[in-house]
Amino acid sequence: MSSAAPLADPEGQALIRKLAEKADILVENFKSGDMARYGLDYASLSNVNPRLIYCSITGFGQTGPNAHRAGYDFLIQGEAGIMSLTGEADGRPLKVGVGIADVMCGMYALTGILAALQARHNSGQGQHIDVCLYDTQVAWLINQGVGYLTDGQVPPRRGNDHPTIVPYGAFPASDGEFIIAIGNDAQFHRFVSDAGRADLADDPRFATNGDRVRNRAELIPIIEEITRARPASDWLERLEVLSVPGGPINDLRQVFGSPQVAARDMRISLPHPLAGGGNVDLIGNPLKFSDTPVHYGNAPPLLGQHTAEVLRDHLGLARQELDRLKASGVIGEME
Repeated sequence: MSSAAPLADPEGQALIRKLAEKADILVENFKSGDMARYGLDYASLSNVNPRLIYCSITGFGQTGPNAHRAGYDFLIQGEAGIMSLTGEADGRPLKVGVGIADVMCGMYALTGILAALQARHNSGQGQHIDVCLYDTQVAWLINQGVGYLTDGQVPPRRGNDHPTIVPYGAFPASDGEFIIAIGNDAQFHRFVSDAGRADLADDPRFATNGDRVRNRAELIPIIEEITRARPASDWLERLEVLSVPGGPINDLRQVFGSPQVAARDMRISLPHPLAGGGNVDLIGNPLKFSDTPVHYGNAPPLLGQHTAEVLRDHLGLARQELDRLKASGVIGEME
């Protein structure tokens, strides 16, 4: 459901405060300090509802020299290091093609809220969760970040190459590119033998993964010469037979038209008020529960679509009061 009220309006603030008195969870996405100016910060609302779990999502968190700054996905990808790792070695830094900082921050926020719910189950008390785009992007540096903290070496951009596994990347076929992800020596031996280059498995420069990493610059052009000889579909069929990991590089039309997406219910269709009485296609939920399967009751609502319903059902506001709030511009149109 979606309800909306203007934060800058005292009546809007009062409505939010009353809803917070009954709420389990409040999530806000304003710059640090904004909610306090409206009297809607955690300190204020926890006084009227000590069980409230209050999650603040910001660009840079509630503390530190950058706490006052706004955060945007692109900015965070650059400032928190992911762009320094993304792109070709001799090319410009690149952002990831989707809003990964936004998405991962939301995932961390959800994890924090669930943990706080469990803590409240034990203690009876709510708490404030401070999560930000910057912190979650730093956390998402994982193996590259820990590698730097271990040896002090700043990792370079490598394009599609893996820093410690070879061959592992995108390779040219006669009709495009595809992925080979050879993870061990046995897979390498099977691949080159099937490709008619069994000599590579016995070459001391390439016999082990460590050898291949050290001699990456010599091996990759050889592999590329091999893979250019056939269409990608032929290579993928052979890799499947050989139990060597590989896959296509799909565009979104291919993704959403794939039998795997259909089998996993990752493309769904739901009625929507903006669809003129028809349906809109949406992305499905990736979580598959054995006992409580996901149910798609409605498409995402319009902003404020259920404001009157929420105020009526949860605050007990009568139609006359709702009409007054609408006339004064505090809430929007009502069904």
